[in-house]
Amino acid sequence: MVNRRDFIGSGLTALGVAATLDPRTLLHRPFGSAAPKKILILGGTGFVGPHDVRYALERGHEVTIFNRGRSGAGMFGKEVEQLAGDRGSDLSALKGRKWDAVIDESASLSSAPEWVKLSAEMLKDSTDQYLFISTRSVYFDTSRVPMTAAAPVLTLENSPLPEGRPLPYGHAKAYAEKAAHAAMPGRVTVVRPGLIVGPGDDTDRFTYWPVRIARGGEVLAPGDGTDHVQIIDVRDLVEFCVTLVENRTYGVFNGVGPDGGQPFKQFVERIHRGVGSNATYTWVDADFLRANGANPYGRELPVFQVMKGRTAGFARFDMSPEIKAGLKYRPTEVTARETLEWFRTLPAERQAGLKTGFTAERERELLGKWKAR
Repeated sequence: MVNRRDFIGSGLTALGVAATLDPRTLLHRPFGSAAPKKILILGGTGFVGPHDVRYALERGHEVTIFNRGRSGAGMFGKEVEQLAGDRGSDLSALKGRKWDAVIDESASLSSAPEWVKLSAEMLKDSTDQYLFISTRSVYFDTSRVPMTAAAPVLTLENSPLPEGRPLPYGHAKAYAEKAAHAAMPGRVTVVRPGLIVGPGDDTDRFTYWPVRIARGGEVLAPGDGTDHVQIIDVRDLVEFCVTLVENRTYGVFNGVGPDGGQPFKQFVERIHRGVGSNATYTWVDADFLRANGANPYGRELPVFQVMKGRTAGFARFDMSPEIKAGLKYRPTEVTARETLEWFRTLPAERQAGLKTGFTAERERELLGKWKAR
C-alpha cells in the first residue's frame, strides 16, 4: 500500500489529478516535533484503534492500550503497553497510573454513558485531557445548513424513548459526552465523526463504491448528483485526534469531510479517477429508489443521503473550526485507491460477499425498472 511519504512524493503526479483537487483536501503531514506524551487509548484493536496507535507511535508518543484482551493481543509488539480489564466492571489496571491524555474510542451502544462515567471518574486525577470519540448521530436533527457543533443534540426530553428501552446509538453517545464533561469539566475534548472509511473498514459502506466502480460497466448512481457527501478517512480522523492531544485542545469538534461536503457526482468522479475504470453512470431518482425499497443511507445505498428536510445538513457541515484546530484531509482519490488495494488483500470469499451495496442482480433489476418506467 502507498504510505503517506510515498504519496507526497509521487501520488498526485501519478494520479494526474492535482489540478482538479480543492487545496483544502490535500494531505499535509504534521510538521515540527511535538513534545512526547504518554497516551492511554481505551480500545485500540478495532477499526479505528490500530490507526490511532500507529500514528501516535509515529509521532513519538508513548502509548498504552486498555481493553479486554480478547482480540488483537500482541498486534503492536513491545512498542505498546497493553492493559487488560473491562470497561463496565474491572478498571483496576488503571489505578495508580498517570497519563497526559486519554483517547476513549471503545464505548458502544447503550453501555456508552456508564462506561464513560466510570472511566472518566477513575482517570480524572490521572490525566490532563480526556478525548472522547463520539458520533455525528448525537444531533437531534441535521436540518441546519450549515451544520456546526452548536446544533442541538439528542436528549430524552426532545426525543423520548419507550420506557425500558435501551438507549439507541445516538442517545447513548450524547449521554456519554455529558458523562465525560461532568467528570472532568473543562478538560474534555469531544470529536463527532460521521462515516469513517478507509483501509481496514469491515462494514463495506464506503468500500462498495470503489469496488463497484472498479468493476466497470453500467453503475447505478443515486439521485441527480447534487446531494452532498462528507465522509472521513480513518487516518485523517486519528491524525486530528492526536493533534488535539498534542496541542491540548479542548472543546467539541465534528469529524467529517471537507468543509461543506462534496456533491455525489464529484464523489463518484473522484473515486473513478482513483481506482481507474471503464464504468458509466445512470443516475436514478432517489424517490424512485426509495419506492423500490432502496433507502438512502441504508444497506443498499451506503454513503448516499438526500439533502432536504431533517437531513438537509447531513453532509453540509461547516468545518472551519476543525480545520483551524488542525484537521487535514487526503483526497478522495487516495482513500478510494488505498481502500480498494486493502480490500483486494482479503480472502476471495470475503471479496465476493460485500456487506452493503447492491448485488449485481439487484442493480440490474432497478436499472431495468428505471428505464422502463
